[in-house]
Amino acid sequence: MKLNAKNAFALACGTATAVVIAGAASLVISQPAAATAEFAKQTGKSCGDCHTAAKGGGPLTPFGEKFKANGNKLPM
Repeated sequence: MKLNAKNAFALACGTATAVVIAGAASLVISQPAAATAEFAKQTGKSCGDCHTAAKGGGPLTPFGEKFKANGNKLPM
């Protein structure tokens, strides 16, 4: 099957349109994170015990990695 310039242009435009639509849909459908300090409340620990940022968020500390690996339960 031969593609002429007109068909190639239509295919490129259709593909670009599909990518733009998918990107726009992902922006509309996505929701902001709704993280809470629930584990801190349950365990009595501060957010900074598990997270590098004192108020939570950011990469996990070594203790936070152990907490996560232990199914979100305090490591023994």
